[in-house]
Amino acid sequence: MNHIKGVLGAGLWFVGVPIGTARDITLRALDVLASADVLVAEDTRSLRKLMDIHGVPLDGRRIEALHEHSREAVVARLVARAAAGESVAYASEAGMPLIADPGFELARAARVAGVMVTCAPGPSAVLTALVVGGLATDAFYFAGFLPATRNARKTALRALSGVQATLVMYESPKRAGALLADAVEVLGADRPATLCRELTKKFEETRHGTVQELAEHFATTDIKGEVVVLIGRSEAVAVNEKDIESALQSALADMSVKDAAAFVAETFDVPKRQVYQQALLLSRD
Repeated sequence: MNHIKGVLGAGLWFVGVPIGTARDITLRALDVLASADVLVAEDTRSLRKLMDIHGVPLDGRRIEALHEHSREAVVARLVARAAAGESVAYASEAGMPLIADPGFELARAARVAGVMVTCAPGPSAVLTALVVGGLATDAFYFAGFLPATRNARKTALRALSGVQATLVMYESPKRAGALLADAVEVLGADRPATLCRELTKKFEETRHGTVQELAEHFATTDIKGEVVVLIGRSEAVAVNEKDIESALQSALADMSVKDAAAFVAETFDVPKRQVYQQALLLSRD
């Protein structure tokens, strides 16, 4: 299919591209790539290949590179062109721009300069993994890539331990087993977990189990490709309001309102402010 070059408004256009299967790109994304005055990519070769597959001509345009090692001058030049009335389209190597991707500095600089910023959305490994992963999707926390060294990675996991949401992490296939082993130690062995590999590609794999089961499997299994690890939220024990009220009544018999609230809040691991307000009401009664 050949895409005819159309009129595209001046500004910065972020373009979502496939995470694997080339046909997952949207028609709007192809229109933007066909029409933009300036093409920018995290990986120029992958964008050129994608455009060739879908019959989108360069028409004399050159794809400029923007990656994590790009200098500020590159960002400044691109923003200046958008501010001067040109349309600048940026594509990540795979998936949505700015998600574990160097496009953030470009977006920030464009907004500071008053340049229009918009997006032609597309696939995302985060959302795709959540759909096939089988864990709760009502709340999730994307942690990106955790540190590569074990001590730093365990520190990062400890910071995530109390998050009441499904954790979503990208990881190198070489470190997936180590990440899961550290998660057993820091987050607990029994949390539900899923490892997704090569999503939308020929050798797509999704493996479910507890964190312990996955850690044991991938400790001795070599894998390749893009990896997304999902870890379910901790199962917080539900606190019965009547239990809190009963405990407060007993504590108020011997303690001040402040001390009783602090004691009960610590006992049930609930916010002190909430318990204090309840203690005030009970003391008045």
